[in-house]
Amino acid sequence: MATKRDYYEILGVDRSASEEDVKRAFRKLAFQFHPDKNKDNDAEERFKELNEAYQVLSDADKRAAYDRFGHRVVNGWQGQSQGYEGFDVFGGLGDIFESFFGGATATRPRRAPQRGGDLVVDLALSFEEAALGCEKEIEVTRLENCGRCHGVGSEPGTSPVTCTTCQGTGQIRQVSRSVFGQFMNVTTCSRCHGEGKVISDPCRQCQGSGKERRQRRAMVRVPAGVDEGSQIRLSEEGDVGHWGGPPGNLYVRIRVEEHAYFQRDGYDLYYMLPLSFPQAVLGDTVEVPTLEGSVSVKVPRGTPSGKTFVFKGKGIPRVQQAGRGDLVVQVQVVVPTSLNEYQSRLVEELSKALGKPKQPDKGLMNKIKGALGKS
Repeated sequence: MATKRDYYEILGVDRSASEEDVKRAFRKLAFQFHPDKNKDNDAEERFKELNEAYQVLSDADKRAAYDRFGHRVVNGWQGQSQGYEGFDVFGGLGDIFESFFGGATATRPRRAPQRGGDLVVDLALSFEEAALGCEKEIEVTRLENCGRCHGVGSEPGTSPVTCTTCQGTGQIRQVSRSVFGQFMNVTTCSRCHGEGKVISDPCRQCQGSGKERRQRRAMVRVPAGVDEGSQIRLSEEGDVGHWGGPPGNLYVRIRVEEHAYFQRDGYDLYYMLPLSFPQAVLGDTVEVPTLEGSVSVKVPRGTPSGKTFVFKGKGIPRVQQAGRGDLVVQVQVVVPTSLNEYQSRLVEELSKALGKPKQPDKGLMNKIKGALGKS
């Protein structure tokens, strides 16, 4: 699949462009590439691309989400086989062109069902919650049908009435003649704004919009093994749809706190095991933490710093799969940096008893140098 172009690049505007700048840029390019005006082979595809960019950048919420998350969120706005929020490509192009130039004929009903907007919320988890899975309650503010008018927009007991200007069609059609013949000019009704109905007594709670924002709580089941940046989709938990369209989705983006001593690499865990010099020399049995408690590790005599022990299946569970990663334990011999007089005397006596370490075999060193390509 080809990589989508940046929407700002498509419209030829800066990321700081105002809403009016975006509108002006689209107007200019849409007129240039509209299939009714431009017969080039790629005009139709270019116009679709322009329209897609405009649909996002002209909407403040979608633009903010796109600026943060790019085309990943845009893909979430799109259905499996439909464009933006049920937007019919060819009818929609006509409507957009009509709204700017007042000349094209619209083939799509103005009140076609539209899918609601998607929402994104962050969810902070502890390291253990992300690794082992959990259930969390979240709060989200979303657009819902007005609780007073139930999405109608008019005061309870009243109903919207058919627009007398357009007779309920939402469009005004005018015939004009020129030397080239007769043309039908279709524009959106200025009285009902294409709705086909007029609200004479607007709902006091939503001021006639039929929608209001409410704060809701929802339970999120977090699968074991999620990591920083993972997303969980809650279908149809986003903003309510328009004109009978389905709600959008809610995307829960995971944020994971750092652990005090574990490091994660994919599904593997890494732990640095501190050992004193006597423990490393004489050997010992120590406790090593895991995600579900601790395990005993027998450290053999003469264990050097950097030695690793691997515990299979003690790492992070694989997301919605069988099996787990490993726990890798690396030894770090801790050298004391401050000794009292008694401790210093003991170390000196030990040093005399052990003697100095032997110099490495010269023949062996030459072989190592040769293997490394050094003279």
